[in-house]
Amino acid sequence: MFLSSRFLIVGLLFVVIEGPAHTQPETAPYDIVITGGRVLDGSGGPAIETDIAVRDGRIAAIGRLADARAQTVIRADNRLVTPGFIDVHSHAGEGLAADLNHGQPVLAQGITTVVVNPDGGGPVDVAAQRATYEKNGIGPNAAFFVPHGSIREQVLGMQDRAPTAAELQQMVNLVRAGMKAGAVGLSSGPYYAPGSYAKTDELVAMSKAAAESGGVYSSHIRDESDYTIGLVAAVDEVITVAEQAKLPGIVTHMKALGVGTWGKAATAIQHIEAARGRGVHVYADQYPYEASGTSIEGALVPRWAQVFGDEAMIRRAKGDERGKLLEDMKTNIARRGGAESLLIARFQPDPTLEGKSLDELAKAAGKSAEEVAIDLLVRGGAGLVSFNMTENDIELIMKQPWTMTSSDGGLGPMDVGRPHPRAYGAFPRKLRLYVRERMVVEWAFAIKSMTSLPATVFGLKDRGVLRPGAWADIVVIDPDKVADLATYAEPHQLSVGIDTIVVNGRLARLDGKFITPLPGKVVTLER
Repeated sequence: MFLSSRFLIVGLLFVVIEGPAHTQPETAPYDIVITGGRVLDGSGGPAIETDIAVRDGRIAAIGRLADARAQTVIRADNRLVTPGFIDVHSHAGEGLAADLNHGQPVLAQGITTVVVNPDGGGPVDVAAQRATYEKNGIGPNAAFFVPHGSIREQVLGMQDRAPTAAELQQMVNLVRAGMKAGAVGLSSGPYYAPGSYAKTDELVAMSKAAAESGGVYSSHIRDESDYTIGLVAAVDEVITVAEQAKLPGIVTHMKALGVGTWGKAATAIQHIEAARGRGVHVYADQYPYEASGTSIEGALVPRWAQVFGDEAMIRRAKGDERGKLLEDMKTNIARRGGAESLLIARFQPDPTLEGKSLDELAKAAGKSAEEVAIDLLVRGGAGLVSFNMTENDIELIMKQPWTMTSSDGGLGPMDVGRPHPRAYGAFPRKLRLYVRERMVVEWAFAIKSMTSLPATVFGLKDRGVLRPGAWADIVVIDPDKVADLATYAEPHQLSVGIDTIVVNGRLARLDGKFITPLPGKVVTLER
C-alpha cells in the first residue's frame, strides 16, 4: 500500500511529499524510477517484483533500484507495471488531429499507442495526416494505415465495378506513397461501400504494395454474419490475401455477428489455425463487448443502394426503389437481432432520440422499424449500437494466442451522442470482466495481447515490451480496481485503475491526474 506521507533527505533539505510520487533534484541520473511493482514485461511470462528506471524517453535499467536517484520516483506497491497498451484498431485519428481531449479517454484505458485509419477509411494523404500530428502534437503515440476504401473512392468514386489496369496501378501507387510516408500497412473494409465493390484480386494487388515495405493487411472482413458470403468465407478471404501478398493478415475486431452465425467462430478459428500451420501469418483483434457499433448505412442499408454515393442512396429511399430497400432493411434488422436490439447512438438532428431503441421509436411513430430507419437515413443518418454477439464466441476468440486487443473506438464525430462505450472502456473492461472476474484468460496472457503481440505483428520496434533500451511506454495498474465505467447509457466515463501512465518517458498521468498534454509521437514500422 502507498504511505500517506514520506520523509526524503536531499542534502540538508527535508521534504514531505503526499502520495506515491516524489521529486528529487534535476541533476538526478534518472528521469523516472518506478519501484515496488510486479512487472509483467509483455512477453506473456509471470510477474516479477523489480524496479524500472527511465531516462531520455527509454527504459534505462531494470532491477533493484529502490535507492536510485531520480527526478520522479513512483511507488507501485501492490500494483502491476506493464508496457503501455497498443490499440490496433482505433477510430481516434480525426479526434487526435483536432486535439480533442488530448486523447484522455484513450490514455485513461492505458493505451499509449493507437493505429488509426482502420476499416479502409481515413485520409488518403498519410503524409499530410502525419504532418498535422507532428505539428500539433498528440496524446498517445499514433501509427497509420493506408486506407483501401478511401483510395478506391478517390480513384473510382462509389462505382460497383472492377478498376481498369490504369486505375489499379493508380491505387497501388497511392498505397506505396502511404507506406513511404510511414504507414504500417493497408486497411480494408470490404463489408462497407465502396470497399465492398472490390474483388479479392484488387485487395491482393494493393496488399502486395504494402508488403514491399514490410506492412500488414488488416480487414474489416466482407461478412461477419450471413449478409453475403458468410463469416467463414470472409475469414478465408483474409487468409488468401495474406498468403498471396506474403504479408501478415489480420481479421480485425473478429466476431460472429447475429443469431444465424453464433457458434461459427470455432470454424473460423480452425481455418486460421490451418493457415498458420502452413506458414501463413494470420492474426485477429477483438474488442470485449457483446454489442457492435456502426451507422444505419453500415448495419442496415444494402450495398446496392449505396452505389454512386449518398445522394443516389437518398433518391432510392424516396423513389421507386423504396419498397425494395425497405424489404432488405427489414431483413437486416432481423439479422442483427431485431429492432429492440438496435439503439440509436447518434442522431444530430434530434439528440432526444439517442439511447432509444429502434423498436421504441417505431412503436411511438406507429410505423414499422424499417420505415423509421429509412426516415432516419433520409434525415442525415444515425449511429447504431447493435447487440448481436454471444459470450461463447467472444471468449473463444479471446483465448487464441494470436488474438490482439482493440477498441474500435474513436474520439471524433462518431463519439458524439451516446456512442459505444468501447471508446472509453475497452481495455479496462477486458482486464476487469474477462481476467479478474470471469478468469477467461490470465493477466500475463491478456497483457501480451495488448502489448508485445501487436508490437511484433505491426513492426513497432522497441514498443510493447519492458526491457532496457525499449521506449518507456509504461502503465501502472491496480489489478483490484481497474475497471470500465462507460456504459451504453452513459458512455462518456473515463476508465479507472490505471492512474499512472508514461508515454515516451514522459508522465502523461500521475495519481489519476493528467500531467503532460501531448507526449505522443508518430510511430512507424521497423522490421
